[in-house]
Amino acid sequence: MSTPPSSLRAFLVAGGGIMVYTVMDALMKQLSIDSGAYNAVLWRSAVGAVLCGVLFVARRGRWPAWGVLKLHIGRGVAAGSSVVLFFWGLARVPMAQGVALTFLAPLIALYLAALFLGETIRRAAIVGSVVASAGVLVIAAGEVQADASTQAVLGSLACVAASILYAGSLILLRQQAQAADPLAVALFSNLVIGTMLLPAVPWLGGLPVPSQYGPLLGAALLNIASVMALAWAYARAEAQVLAPVEYSAFVWAALAGWIVFGETVSPYTVVGALLIVAGCVVAVRRRVPAVQSEAGA
Repeated sequence: MSTPPSSLRAFLVAGGGIMVYTVMDALMKQLSIDSGAYNAVLWRSAVGAVLCGVLFVARRGRWPAWGVLKLHIGRGVAAGSSVVLFFWGLARVPMAQGVALTFLAPLIALYLAALFLGETIRRAAIVGSVVASAGVLVIAAGEVQADASTQAVLGSLACVAASILYAGSLILLRQQAQAADPLAVALFSNLVIGTMLLPAVPWLGGLPVPSQYGPLLGAALLNIASVMALAWAYARAEAQVLAPVEYSAFVWAALAGWIVFGETVSPYTVVGALLIVAGCVVAVRRRVPAVQSEAGA
C-alpha cells in the first residue's frame, strides 16, 4: 500500500525541519564553545520567545487551556534539559558523532512508552536494543582507539543522556502538535526552556558579545523554523512514519562538521551510526502491521 500524499508531505516537511535543525546545531556548537552551552541555549530561547511572541500577539493567539499548557511545560522541560546536555556534549565531540548518539532516542522512546503508556515491550525491541548498543560500543571503541580526552568521553556520555530526554520529548510531541498550532508549540518551547534556565543566571549567565548577535539570531530563527516544521508534520502523520527522517541528520551533521569545523568522520562513527539505525529499524518494523490492522478494524 503506497504512502498517502498527506504522509509524504509530512515526511518531506519533517526532513526539511531536520536539515534546518542540523544547520542550527553548527551555530549552537560554536556558541557553546565560545560561551558555554547554558548561555547559548538561554539566549537562543530568549530571542526565540520574543520573535514567536510578537507573531503570536499579532495573530491574536489565545493563552492555552491548562491541559494543553501542561503538555507545553512537560515537553519544554524534557527538551530543554536535552538540548543543554546535547550542546555541552557537542562542544566536545565531532558533530557527526554527537548526532549519531542521539539516534538512540527512537529506540529509548519504545521503552518509555512501555513505562508511561503501558505498551508491551516486544522481542523485536530487545533485539534492536542489543544491535544499537553494539553501535554505541563501536563509537566508544573509536574514542579509545583515538585516545580521546576525558572531555570527549564526557561529551559522548552527555549526548547519550540527551537522547534519553529527547526520547521523552518525542512521546509528548505528537500530543502537543495535535493540541496546538506550530507557532504556539515554538513559542512555549522557547518560553519554558528559557524560564527553566533563568534561575541559574546569577551563577552561570553572561551577556553575549556583539559578535554573537548574528549567530544567536540565526540560531533562534532556524530553531523556530525547525520546531514549526516538525510540529506541522507530527500533527499530520504518525511518529512511526516520521521517525526514519531523524537519521538524515547524520549526513547533514557530517557535512556541517566538515565545512564549519574541519571535522572528519571516523569509520567507527559511521559503523556505529549504522548499527544504531539498524537497531531502531529492527525494533520498530513489526509495529506497522499491528497499527494497520487496528486502523482497518
